[in-house]
Amino acid sequence: MIPVAALILVLGALVATALATWRLIKGPMHADCIVALDIFLAAAVALCVAASLYTSRTVFLDVAIGLALVGFVATVGWARLVDDGAES
Repeated sequence: MIPVAALILVLGALVATALATWRLIKGPMHADCIVALDIFLAAAVALCVAASLYTSRTVFLDVAIGLALVGFVATVGWARLVDDGAES
């Protein structure tokens, strides 16, 4: 059951990465690029969780938490930068 869950997570992350790549290339605005990069980070977190499920090691969960925190701070920073640029 756990390898099936890990496989579903990996497949979902690959689909999300493919869609985010499309949004990154075709996105007309900077906000689209920020969302695409945020999806890349979410896919990386999903891959870390899948690795943790598959190997039964919790160290990958620590990496996933770190990635999620860095991704959140980076997304907030980029959003503020884009918002400040839109006002001027």
